[in-house]
Amino acid sequence: MSTAPRVVVMGPSGSGKTAVGAALAVDLGVDFVDADDLHPAANVEKMEAGHPLDDDDRAPWLDIVGQTLAEAPGLVVACSALARRYRDRIRAAAPDVRFVELVVSPEELDRRMRSRQHFMPPALLASQLATLEHLGADEPGVAVENVGRILDVARRARIALDQPAG
Repeated sequence: MSTAPRVVVMGPSGSGKTAVGAALAVDLGVDFVDADDLHPAANVEKMEAGHPLDDDDRAPWLDIVGQTLAEAPGLVVACSALARRYRDRIRAAAPDVRFVELVVSPEELDRRMRSRQHFMPPALLASQLATLEHLGADEPGVAVENVGRILDVARRARIALDQPAG
């Protein structure tokens, strides 16, 4: 990529957004932000209680994610961005953002979620998978299978992002 990129590493909880996103940011020479840290407290409390967020909950959070991307000279953000309408909302603020969708099997997502401490309980995985809309062919981004070492996955994402669109 010839200019400082704005990238969202996306996928459901447990897909490795934070680990791969942080490694990709180092590879690209830009800062990293985990969008989980941008959630309003009410959203975190709702998820901790085992309740999925609805679009009204997500809207202000997605606006913050988009604004954070737009204000940075280059940035990688780990953000679920599960539905196209959520990605569209982020792009409204940061039109040049590109997405890296991390592809992981539902069984592996469940295993990962059960083996970590996080405010998103494993019980909400089904709602995330029901919301997930994979990147469309007309959306700016790439899908990368998150299998293997984190640094290798980040490198594959970087290579895919470097390829001409189309």
